[in-house]
Amino acid sequence: MNYWHALILAIVEGLTEFLPVSSTGHMIIVANLLGIGQAPFTEVYITSIQFGAILSVVALYWRRFLQSFDFYLKLAVAFIPFGILGFVLKDVITELLKSVTVVAVSLVLGGLILLFVDKWFDGERKQVTTPNIKQAFKIGLFQCIALIPGVSRSAATIVGGLSQGFDRRSAADFSFLLAVPTMFVITAYQLYKAYKITPLQPGDLQVLAFGNVVAFVVALLAVNSFVNFVSRFGFRSFGIYRIGIGVIILLMIGLGIDLQLI
Repeated sequence: MNYWHALILAIVEGLTEFLPVSSTGHMIIVANLLGIGQAPFTEVYITSIQFGAILSVVALYWRRFLQSFDFYLKLAVAFIPFGILGFVLKDVITELLKSVTVVAVSLVLGGLILLFVDKWFDGERKQVTTPNIKQAFKIGLFQCIALIPGVSRSAATIVGGLSQGFDRRSAADFSFLLAVPTMFVITAYQLYKAYKITPLQPGDLQVLAFGNVVAFVVALLAVNSFVNFVSRFGFRSFGIYRIGIGVIILLMIGLGIDLQLI
């Protein structure tokens, strides 16, 4: 992977991390288009630079992280289901990350859900700062769905918040906050795993640092725009986009077109 590849993937990550379109799925597709999809370092890079994007949440929501211990307890409760299931299924997930077909199918199925999610939760909504313990755990269960590549972590947790009666902005806010411990643990694990198998070289660490910085800056610019858009217009347009991208990829695969176009 060179810096050109790193820059493109980091921009894709920053733009899509907080959109309900699956940042991981998009990066897997783009990595294959760039011809680096099967490189061992690509998996580490794709997972690790998501932490750079998540740090934008800390920068934008820093006051929320100065709340009481209860706030951190609820984040922990919401993270636990994902952490346990992710650890148990880590080998399966690693294999799924290599499959563009899995990503494409997930994009389509997730898109179909987003087409109707606004109607499903079109009742009275409430604005909340943080969920209670029971609500946090249920949102955490929704986040487990995002272990499947192509299923957006953001979409899964936002839908989880909507299922608990939150309005769109409140659901999105907690989704972003929950991303911080989730991506920190995932990044730490990926770097540890990479170090045990094939220690990262100084050049690899420089590329990771570069990618995280780019992802942070792009995400910082994108997150507020997303929250404002969703608050006003809902999720239908994202559903249409997901279905379109997924169908295109599936057609390419079905026609035997090589995804490594670049």
